[in-house]
Amino acid sequence: MNKLLLLDGNSLTYRAFFALPPMTDASGRNTNAVYGFTMMLLKLMEDERPTHFAVAFDASKKTFRHDTYADYKGGREKTPGELREQFPIVREICEAFGIQVLELDNYEADDIIGTLSKRDEFDNVTIVTGDKDLLQLIDDRVTVYLTKRGITDVETMDETAFKERYDGLNPRQMIDLKGLMGDKSDNIPGIPGVGEKTALKLLNAYGSVEGLYAHTAELKGKQKEKVEANEHEAKLSKQLATIHTDVPIEVDVDQLAFHPYDVSKVKPLFMSLQFKSLIGKLQTDEDAVEPAPRQEVTHIELDAQDLSRAVLFLEQLREDYFEEPMIGVAIASSAGVTVGDASLLKTDIVKEWLADEARRTICLDAKQTIIQLKRNGLTLVGYEDLLVAGYLLNLSGGTTLDSIAAHFEHTLPEDDAVYGKGAKRHIPERDVLEQHLAEKAMAILSLFDHVAAALVENEQTSLYEDLERPLVSVLAEMEWAGIHIDVATLQAMEQDLGGRIEQLESEIHHLAGEAFNINSPKQLGVILFEKLALPPVKKTKTGYSTAADVLEKLAPLHPIIEHIMHYRELGKLQSTYVEGLQKVVKEDGKIHTRYTQTLTQTGRLSSVNPNLQNIPIRLEEGRRIRKAFTASEPGWVLYAVDYSQIELRIMSHMSQDEKMLDAFLHDEDIHTSTAANVFKVAKEDVTSLMRRQAKAVNFGIIYGISDYGLSQNLGISRKEAQTFIDTYFEQFPGVKRFMDEAIERAREHGYVETMLKRRRNIPDIHSRNFNLRGFAERTAINTPIQGTAADIIKKAMIDVDQALRTSTLQSKLLLQVHDELIFEGPKEETEALEKLVKQAMEHTIQLDVPLRADGSFGETWFDTK
Repeated sequence: MNKLLLLDGNSLTYRAFFALPPMTDASGRNTNAVYGFTMMLLKLMEDERPTHFAVAFDASKKTFRHDTYADYKGGREKTPGELREQFPIVREICEAFGIQVLELDNYEADDIIGTLSKRDEFDNVTIVTGDKDLLQLIDDRVTVYLTKRGITDVETMDETAFKERYDGLNPRQMIDLKGLMGDKSDNIPGIPGVGEKTALKLLNAYGSVEGLYAHTAELKGKQKEKVEANEHEAKLSKQLATIHTDVPIEVDVDQLAFHPYDVSKVKPLFMSLQFKSLIGKLQTDEDAVEPAPRQEVTHIELDAQDLSRAVLFLEQLREDYFEEPMIGVAIASSAGVTVGDASLLKTDIVKEWLADEARRTICLDAKQTIIQLKRNGLTLVGYEDLLVAGYLLNLSGGTTLDSIAAHFEHTLPEDDAVYGKGAKRHIPERDVLEQHLAEKAMAILSLFDHVAAALVENEQTSLYEDLERPLVSVLAEMEWAGIHIDVATLQAMEQDLGGRIEQLESEIHHLAGEAFNINSPKQLGVILFEKLALPPVKKTKTGYSTAADVLEKLAPLHPIIEHIMHYRELGKLQSTYVEGLQKVVKEDGKIHTRYTQTLTQTGRLSSVNPNLQNIPIRLEEGRRIRKAFTASEPGWVLYAVDYSQIELRIMSHMSQDEKMLDAFLHDEDIHTSTAANVFKVAKEDVTSLMRRQAKAVNFGIIYGISDYGLSQNLGISRKEAQTFIDTYFEQFPGVKRFMDEAIERAREHGYVETMLKRRRNIPDIHSRNFNLRGFAERTAINTPIQGTAADIIKKAMIDVDQALRTSTLQSKLLLQVHDELIFEGPKEETEALEKLVKQAMEHTIQLDVPLRADGSFGETWFDTK
């Protein structure tokens, strides 16, 4: 079977650029788009096994469509130079793999792809793109992989999926859909006011743009007026959206043939680009692209001696380990593998193994494993965690089993090949599943040894053993406990906010002099900058910008702006939190957020599904959301406690600045003390304005703030801001010395560390690009401080947990929100709980200044502040 794989080079390179953080090679070339594109290329070669392969690019900005409509793709922002310089390298990557690169003057990559997809030499064609225009090419031979988020999340679109997504339309009607609704990204006009929903209704009724205009007499009211007034635009838009499938591209089938690539051509290129983690993904046999040989798996009967050091791998089909059942269990040791279903966990030998603290059960994700076992009535006591250990190595590409395996050049069994992708994931036949589980478990066993050795080399074993590993079980208990939600409070708030949003909408329409869709940037732009004649701050490719920073600058010019800003804030609160939180309350009346321990560069925890760390508290309405968070038992209360100015205390310890140390050692207000030094006045003469400005500098310095940033924060000129910063450094020379030394360490080693040896790689510290290098320098200053703060709160959580376990208190830790911990417990335990928590938090780590934790109790989370 001839299988043709076609890639939209411009779309995929562009998406990779914006999906990945900045990267450079040793010579300072930007490489993040190349890296992302190459990752996708390797995965597609492995998954799709094409017999023929091509990547199409746009040859130039001007095409035949511009002859028809001069403003086609007009208003697009200029391609960033950092991206533009990577396209030649992407082409070089394709050529090294022996993949045909195609482009044609006066035509777009879409037209090349369309033409090749219709050639009858191919039995099967797969197109990979981020551009929905290409969906029109789908037929019984052609499938489109549509990239969604980032570079790895793709949606498979065939005829069935297209009809489901677009309300029964066939793929060819995509051009009619674009004709009616237009396309902002390509500046295709369409019919003003007709969105996707309306366009789908019209096409289901009339079949095509031409069919619609043959029946306009059946339309009514404003819709009829709009459709009739824009016939030319609709037909023009359909013409512009139509992909040509007969362009004169001179390439024969043999030129598209994809042969086994020559590793000796690819590997040096990867080395020059510093793509070390991808080298392990290259084929090892230079003569043929063959699937990786299946690992020989020895199935054994369980023996207690084999479990002295073994892997426990629990597999589920999807991510939600609170609701998704296990579909298989694998236990692997040096002796071999045992595979089965959940009943395997109920055997006496396994239960004894899991409950033995002296045995470290190796897990891929120990927190997931702990909770899955809890759901089955089992307890895991001693454990290792591959993902958490691998996270500390700060690998490029994030922390996944794939990234760890790639770093150590280890071949993994492919999940997608066994389970399928996205909505099509399924449980395979039992023998296929068991072989896959066995191979995965053996891979985890092997990789953990590599990671453990790397931690020793990096002097990070203590960070793993004493901080990150024990934290796993603390987080598991917090997730399992959850926090109680008073749904009635959210429902009352939803009704109240709904009324206030309607009132704001009415006031905005009154000030505008007409009704319009406030949520439409296009309509809002017309009202603000044409009808009300406010000065446009900036334009985008789709028209006037109405972003938050634009509205803030316009606020003094018209009262409508403040109403619009408030309308947006309340709308987000309503949809994301007041309504959103109600959807994730479980049957026990609680929310069970999940903590991600392996995501951030600084070591901070992330809360997901839902994110309870981002509940906005700047607005009173946002703070009120916390009223819905209550204790789970009658007669119990919540206790919220956080560290006072922890990052500034860490800065004083790390910088050893005498004045900062002195202020904290004498328990002075650090911002007042700073203001007194900078403004050279007595502490009692410091005004509230002076203190506010000093506070902005204190916290800004930690993040490497510039004169421009400080001027924006304080509403002063850049010259005044720079004078402020210069005076600060004169008064606090230890801080300036710390910052300079942090940057120098990053330049010397390529990374910086926290007090507990957490590393962050800073590859852009030598970049020739001023902006990238500046960001890297600010990162070098901030990471040791912010990362140490993250380490301290994690250590405090472990210490508090241990103290509670050895006490007689019923109180428990529920949430962590950055520097804040939230507990619940009986009212009669408040005094004992406060004493225990403050003692643990304030003595969790020894600094040259005291740590201080302040907290309060309340019936709700809101009441604790």
